[in-house]
Amino acid sequence: MEENKEHSKDHKDEAHESISKVSTEYGSSQIKILEGLDAVRKRPGMYIGDTGMRGLHHCVYEIVDNSVDEALAGYCTFIDVTIHIDNSVTVVDNGRGIPTDIHPTEGVSGAELAYTKLHAGGKFNEDGGAYKVSGGLHGVGAAVVNALSKWVKLEIKKYGKLHELNFDHGKATAVIKEIGTLENPKETGTKVTFKPDNEIFEFHEFNYDTLANRFREMAFLNRGLKISLKDERNDKGELFYFEGGISEFVNYLNRAKSAIHKKVIYFIQTKDDYEAEVALQWTDSYNEVITSYANNISTPEGGTHVSGFKTALTRVLNNYAKDNNLLKNIKIALTGDDMREGLTAVVSVKLKEPQFEGQTKSKLGNSEVEGIVNSLVGESFKQYLEENPEIGKAVIKKSVDAAAAREAARRARELTRRKNVLEFSGLPGKMADCQESDPAQCELYIVEGDSAGGSAKQGRDRRVQAVLPLKGKILNVEKARYEKMLASEEIKNLIQAFGTGVGKETFNIAKLRYHKIVIMTDADVDGSHIRTLILTLLYRQFPQLIEQGYIYIAQPPLYKYKKGKMETYLKDDKRLEEYLVNNATQDSKITIDGELITGEAAKLLINKESLYRKTLSYYDTHYDTDLLKKLVEDADLRPDDLTNFSKVEAAAKKLTDYFKPLENQTLKFYSIVAEEDVDTKISSLRLVIKTASRTKKFKISANFLRSPEYADLVNSFDGIKKYAKAAFKIEREKDTREFTSLTEFSEFVIQDGKQGAYIQRYKGLGEMNPEQLWETTMNPQNRTLLQVKIEDTLEADQVFTVLMGDQVEPRRKFVEENALNARNLDV
Repeated sequence: MEENKEHSKDHKDEAHESISKVSTEYGSSQIKILEGLDAVRKRPGMYIGDTGMRGLHHCVYEIVDNSVDEALAGYCTFIDVTIHIDNSVTVVDNGRGIPTDIHPTEGVSGAELAYTKLHAGGKFNEDGGAYKVSGGLHGVGAAVVNALSKWVKLEIKKYGKLHELNFDHGKATAVIKEIGTLENPKETGTKVTFKPDNEIFEFHEFNYDTLANRFREMAFLNRGLKISLKDERNDKGELFYFEGGISEFVNYLNRAKSAIHKKVIYFIQTKDDYEAEVALQWTDSYNEVITSYANNISTPEGGTHVSGFKTALTRVLNNYAKDNNLLKNIKIALTGDDMREGLTAVVSVKLKEPQFEGQTKSKLGNSEVEGIVNSLVGESFKQYLEENPEIGKAVIKKSVDAAAAREAARRARELTRRKNVLEFSGLPGKMADCQESDPAQCELYIVEGDSAGGSAKQGRDRRVQAVLPLKGKILNVEKARYEKMLASEEIKNLIQAFGTGVGKETFNIAKLRYHKIVIMTDADVDGSHIRTLILTLLYRQFPQLIEQGYIYIAQPPLYKYKKGKMETYLKDDKRLEEYLVNNATQDSKITIDGELITGEAAKLLINKESLYRKTLSYYDTHYDTDLLKKLVEDADLRPDDLTNFSKVEAAAKKLTDYFKPLENQTLKFYSIVAEEDVDTKISSLRLVIKTASRTKKFKISANFLRSPEYADLVNSFDGIKKYAKAAFKIEREKDTREFTSLTEFSEFVIQDGKQGAYIQRYKGLGEMNPEQLWETTMNPQNRTLLQVKIEDTLEADQVFTVLMGDQVEPRRKFVEENALNARNLDV
């Protein structure tokens, strides 16, 4: 850590002023509207990707990114993010504050415009307006979050006043108003609190680690910016603040590797309206990791800024080696790949008008950036090597070693090629190939062991399905160099089977034999380990196969549903329930309180009600389902109420009065007593619940009411509260049924879907004969395959490095931090 601080001082240019800073006031006149608000609530996927976990977290990113843009402009130094008990989120910054004055042509405040109009913001003016550099270029973020929230509350410090503006389901409840005067009239900033609408989002719980990873990255990219994350559900919290900026980022990325030079190389240069910032360090690993950004937006596919960086790096290192006579007696010419072996680099550029290729902004396309970055990096890196010759020599030595290994690997390939080991025409001895020659029609199943391999060979469709059994666990390529990998018999079998060759010089994806490569291992610890070793090999040596969507993982179904002559296979409990609901509701007319609803709306309500009941059941081990249900649905007791003993007594009496008449019916006997701590004056409910088989004792305390368990329940119920006591009717050709609650309706539908059906639960691949293996896992009509994708290249690289690399301590820490999150282990 001390090394990082020292380094940041060495390279921090106090006189350097970022091109992103602006000197103009941020007022409503600078907001330009491109078009009006569309029905975001009807098509949320168009704006945030989906309504699952990714879309939910994207809402937080949108609000935080607005604050980060303020930091880029030079007006924000801290951002505080808080996840509340009810899964609402508050984002506070000390930027200039969203405009509160009235827009000159729209007649409402700038804040209301930003939160109710799509494509309204301070980033559209031709002269740069309120922002010169920005990650958000379309002006939709705040409005989309508002449209998808149950409610939003804005508090804005501006012009010496505290302003407030509230929204309900996307609409302002009143005009903006002043609610106070600031002690410091120069103080500015924005506080946004929003509650995602549970009727829109399928996923309701924010994940702390997902948000923490994002904010850590943003703090690295914006040196000196403080981003605080607090989770009130479990009192977790962290402050992300890095004076070393992307230099510390490189150290973080290399925490599970051994660096060949301790000091991270760093430089920042500006030219006209462009800024390039680079940090790099070589390690003793065999993989290069170049992470790139444009205006703080991750560009996992690189682009012109990365091309310029690579070109400059190769040119400067080549010239340095020649000028210092470091390649004498070296007969092998160094390549750019040799020079980047073991390199970890972060390349960040800022520019006025970034042009991204594709809607995902994954690749920078500005052609002029390549030459600019090439020039800026080349000049700075050349000067750095001249001032630090020991680092230059270490890097060249690493590059020479890489070239020697590359040559050894080439000779190994030549040798094996002469023996027909890696030839396209050859196949491993134990492999059973398919009859079809068109790769687009062919599938390769990689199976664990000869036993499973035998079943797969017998059960497969010989026309298009090939089977390759692997013996035991393959070599961990994260710890092995290229030539050692080629000496591994099992890996050679895989390379032969693929037909593409291996290595940058010989790999040819056009020669791939099978356009579906399916990893099929047992669902136990050994099977998971083998699958991870295969994925490590594919990620490090055949990344194109993953990127182009050729890699799959077999997902054997848990259930077989058979009714009469019709049978189908269902992946898991969720799919089974969905299937049952669909069976019971198809060709039906469903009404809620007399109002006709669509079948899809009914299915969504049933799914949410089922999730609520399952969440209740999950906590029944420690608490009591009926009591929790009553607490959640009545919402009579809040954490703050526990400071008022009379309220707690009233709650105890109400619960006792409710459960007492039910005791003989449920055979559960409740003792509910209000207690008050003499010292703290904090009250609680002490409960004793007796049944014939056991006695449960627990306490309803402030900590319990603020716990993530209780928040789970509250959020699950919130999504169905409106319909919990509604009158449901389902009219079908065979009958008409009426119900007095959503739970009653939901339970009937699921049970009705089971009528007349036989439902079989499978135990896994290991106990399946060839016919069952075909029916459940290999038959395209029934099977479910999980396609392997890389959602976050940086996170993927870190996971493989930490879990499969040489460093023990990072792996131990990872296991400690994630052990409690493991579910459904088969050990």
